[in-house]
Parts: sequence; C-alpha cells; structure tokens
Amino acid sequence: MDILNRCCAPDVTLDETMVPVKADISLRLIKFTPPAPISNPPVIFVPGWITRIEAWEKVLREMTSDFVVYYVETREKISSQVNRKTPISVQSLGEDLVNLVEALELLPKSYILLGSSLGATAILESCRSLETDPLCIILIGPNASFHIPRAGLVLIKICHPVMYFGIRPVVKWYLKTFRLDSESDYAQYRKYCNALDVADPFKLKKMALSMPSYQVWDFIEDIDYPALLIGASKDLLHDKDVIQSMTSKMNHATYLDMQTNAATHSPGVVYEIRKYLGRFARAGN
Repeated sequence: MDILNRCCAPDVTLDETMVPVKADISLRLIKFTPPAPISNPPVIFVPGWITRIEAWEKVLREMTSDFVVYYVETREKISSQVNRKTPISVQSLGEDLVNLVEALELLPKSYILLGSSLGATAILESCRSLETDPLCIILIGPNASFHIPRAGLVLIKICHPVMYFGIRPVVKWYLKTFRLDSESDYAQYRKYCNALDVADPFKLKKMALSMPSYQVWDFIEDIDYPALLIGASKDLLHDKDVIQSMTSKMNHATYLDMQTNAATHSPGVVYEIRKYLGRFARAGN
C-alpha cells in the first residue's frame, strides 16, 4: 500500500480489487478517486508489458489530482489470476479490456483509454470490438509490431520457464546494448530491469512467443476514435517513425513528440493530455 500511496495525489481514495474479465481470468484493478468533484472523464490506464506501477508514479500522482483513474494490470503480469492453459497474447489482452469496460458500466463517450507500449497496442486491439465507445484513446509509445531476434525466439521456445532466472542477465544486457539508449535515459533501462526482476516466467514465455506474429497494419485504418499518439524520438525501443506512420493511417489522430521516455513518464505528459482534452470541451461549447 505504501507504493500506491506514493502513486497518487494527497487525499485520493484507493480501492484495489481483482476484477473477473472471463470465467477463469481476474485482473488487478486499482481505482484512484480524487477527494473533490471533478469534470474530467475517468481514465482506464493500461501500462506496458510487465510494467510495475511505480514506473508511473510521477504521472499517476499528477493525474489522480483531477481524474478518476482505473489502473489495470493485464493478464501477462504476475498479479493476474489465470489458468495455466490460458492464452496470453495481444488479442487476449484486447479482449480483456473490452470485458473490463463492460464490467465498469461506463457510458458511451464518457471515458478515456490510456495505455503505454504493449498496453497501448492492447487498446488498439480492443478498439476492434468495443461495444461502449470511449471519448478518445491516448497511446504512449504504441507498438505496431514486436521484434524479437530469431535466436531469442529459439531460446524462449526450448527453455523451460524456470530457466528464465538464469538468462535474465542476458536479456538485460541485450536491452542495454542494442535496444535502449541508456546513456541519455538510464531511468528507462532501470525501469525495464526492475520489471524483469518480478516477471512471471510462465506468463512471460507465452506472451513472448505470441508477439512476433502480431501487427496492427491490417486494421489500424479502421479505428475511428479520436486519438493522441505520444512518441519519444530518443526512445530506441519505440520507433518514432513507426508511431508517426500509425498516426497518419488513423482517421482522427494527432501525434506529439516528447523526446525522451523520461518525459513521457513525467507530470508533463498529464499536462499535454489536459491540453488535448481541451478540444473536446471547446467542441461541446
């Protein structure tokens, strides 16, 4: 609970539950409710792959001052309650979000879907099946596809999940050497290391094996919700050009470059979200 208290504004009410999204799947959901009445729409916050909540501490502390936030930990995370035979893929994460929106009984165009990295891609996947339309979607560093080196895939396939703890240092070395600019944004590297340290290797293996075959290009042009896509041109793990291409293919999308991963995980991203939401207030007037 100390971590959750650090991740919210003063006097915010916390409510932590396990929400069933299917018969054999329950997800950890943390609801942050500001102390005073607010006019902003509630936010369903979907973090990235195996991300720990403290990675979003600064953002949540700012956001929960004037947004109701539903922070959901998707099924690949250690907190989820799933059957060992349960599939774990982007498609299944998207399906869970559709069911979560229905479980929360939110009204059409009254809420925001906000996600980062894999969470953002899961939101895109959910948009194919949502029955209750969001006001908008906000995607921080969304992935259009997922690159795992062929040698890495072979290793994942042949290794039993318990061997993950032995190869985890190699994964960290690969990220630092080839996938992250740890010199200009060391905090991003530490964030991924911390996430890898607490990952469930069984869920991790299922998710990793499903990812190389997934991509959004076949359906992204059909997504008709207003969208803000936020990139970071110095973030090597989330290609700015790919995110800009995604933006150009969507019907009502806006692109914003915040330069670094650290910036997208700072209170500044909440300021930008408030500015973006201002256009809906102006349109309503």
